Amino acid sequence: MGSVPYLYQINCSPGGLPKLPVSEAWITFKGVDGDRHRNRVLHGGRDRALCLFSFEVLEALQREGHTVHAGASGENLTVAGLNWTQLKPGDHLKIGEEVQIECTSYCEPCRHNAQWFVNGDFARISHRQHPGWSRLYARVLSEGRIRQGDGVRVVTLPKRKMK
Repeated sequence: MGSVPYLYQINCSPGGLPKLPVSEAWITFKGVDGDRHRNRVLHGGRDRALCLFSFEVLEALQREGHTVHAGASGENLTVAGLNWTQLKPGDHLKIGEEVQIECTSYCEPCRHNAQWFVNGDFARISHRQHPGWSRLYARVLSEGRIRQGDGVRVVTLPKRKMK
């Protein structure tokens, strides 16, 4: 990617889809302060505190005719400029000056996303069916304030010695 990765949009809602943009937010170990989930069994919790999606993937989906847009699929953080196909569970990201997160798993889409996809084909963002096109869940490692436009970078972890 030619550009520096950044936080394109921060999204939250009182529950359900779409999540709406906010210019800044406090990120806690539970996720975006003020954000709620309709289904607390499948969404939220320590390992699913945040949901991330790629701005470039959203643009590609729109070119295919889907009406999905930033926040529509339930992601809290829409990130631009990252090589999304290379991002995977276990990767750590630094957002702005304070927040650090760890990607934990791919986020399987639910039926509430059907409204944004041609013929209701929300599996278009399923990692199992379309690797590199999925959202990612993340846990929060350090809390803090983030703002739209903040830099996002992959944090290089030291290699562990094998015993």
